[in-house]
Amino acid sequence: MGHVEIPETDISGHAGIAEAPRPRTGGSRNRTVAPEHVWRAPTTVERDHTERPRARKRPAPRVPLLVLTDLLGLGVPAWLALRAGDQPGSLVTAASAALVWTGVRAARGRYAERPPGEAAGAALGSFGDWLALLGMLAVLVALTGGGLDPAAGVVALAPGLMIAVLVGVMDRRRSAAGRRVLVVGAAAGLDRAVNLLNSRTDHPFKAVAVVPVGPTAPDCGTPVPGRLAPEPADDDVSTVLGGAFAHDADLVLVAPGPQLDDDRLRRLAWGLHDSGLALCVLTELSGVAAARVRPVAAAGLTLLHVAPPLRHGAQAALKTVVDRAGAALGLLVLAPLFFAVALAVRLSSHGPVFHRQIRHGQHNTPFTMWKFRTMVADAESRREQLSAVNESEGPMFKMRRDPRVTRIGHALRRTSVDELPQLLNVLRGDMSLVGPRPPLPEEVSRYDERELRRLAVRPGLTGLWQVSGRSDLSWQETVSLDLWYVDNWSVATDMGLLARTVRAVTDGRGAY
Repeated sequence: MGHVEIPETDISGHAGIAEAPRPRTGGSRNRTVAPEHVWRAPTTVERDHTERPRARKRPAPRVPLLVLTDLLGLGVPAWLALRAGDQPGSLVTAASAALVWTGVRAARGRYAERPPGEAAGAALGSFGDWLALLGMLAVLVALTGGGLDPAAGVVALAPGLMIAVLVGVMDRRRSAAGRRVLVVGAAAGLDRAVNLLNSRTDHPFKAVAVVPVGPTAPDCGTPVPGRLAPEPADDDVSTVLGGAFAHDADLVLVAPGPQLDDDRLRRLAWGLHDSGLALCVLTELSGVAAARVRPVAAAGLTLLHVAPPLRHGAQAALKTVVDRAGAALGLLVLAPLFFAVALAVRLSSHGPVFHRQIRHGQHNTPFTMWKFRTMVADAESRREQLSAVNESEGPMFKMRRDPRVTRIGHALRRTSVDELPQLLNVLRGDMSLVGPRPPLPEEVSRYDERELRRLAVRPGLTGLWQVSGRSDLSWQETVSLDLWYVDNWSVATDMGLLARTVRAVTDGRGAY
């Protein structure tokens, strides 16, 4: 039977959450107690199911508001525009268009509550709905023999599209607002989930409390308002609900394990949903983009189908076309900048304008990479002398204040202009516009199997490492970002990373 974590006082009582005292903190815990004695089973008390915490007050009705907004947002402007244009039956036409509009939106799932963290393409989805509306209205006008001017109809319906896009963006921001999460599961799963959720800011989730299962105490430093027994108990739902309500959590994240089997999880889901709380179930599919995962039902089982990474097909061909065309255009447009930088490098220090270096590309194939020279001419021979002050814990060498970097080299590195000659490598097919960082041969010689997977795709002029901190990243962070890209890249992802690169270069952080 689940129970509340009791502080080391003379407070006693059964496992009810509503009357639960505050959990003991790490500072108050007696650290001399053996781990097997940290958890004490509660006194067995039959729980009255009427003690379950009441469902919280539900928020304002979202769906009726969205439907009403679509009805009025399209119908009223359409009626005014049609009436101003002296179109016949303006009121009936506008009302019919508004009804068809809401029907199309409902049929395409625009009013459904989005799962936590799922992006909703407001503009693109609304535009598709609008095109469907135009098609259906064209059929209706043809069947009824109406005298509506098609051009006037399109103009009259345009404000409804703009309002729908605006409302969709606002609704997406509402759903993406911070989610307060209560994590339930075994201590090991709790620690991992809480540490990952609370150490990053690129998602809407924040773990505010945990409810461990079994006697092992979690070590994540998060409040523990309650605890579930190792075996299923009648008060599982009450314990989780009480912990969620006590910390104002609006989402329960469950890390399944041997003590949270299918039947126990199902009963917990019933109680949470009946009480108005959302439920997420943690999987072990770390590093897999949500777009590659699709739920499949078979023989009463819920399966997660994981699509393989993109290696061939239309997107791979499109990436090659974009790479070659973008590189050619970039070299043409940036030719005056290349000339100016080359002149500055040549006049500022002795040595060649370009620095050529052997790097390893896709399938571990070596190639010659081009950069503007940012170091002194004998930089490679002086690297061994600086190995003792290497600031990277992995095979990569980096120094925040490398004495080999020239004065003009600092400016080029900060703005990433020194990387632009790699457009030649992109044009030749050795590199891509977006991809992992191209490694040196000595770095590759120290790679393990996991790190070698970075070479499954062509290296890039920019990538996740560029927009996520560049040289400020640790080696393991760099590898994790590259591996995520290798398995989850898409043309849309590349376009987003190219756009974010502009901001990263302007910011200049992590460039040295």
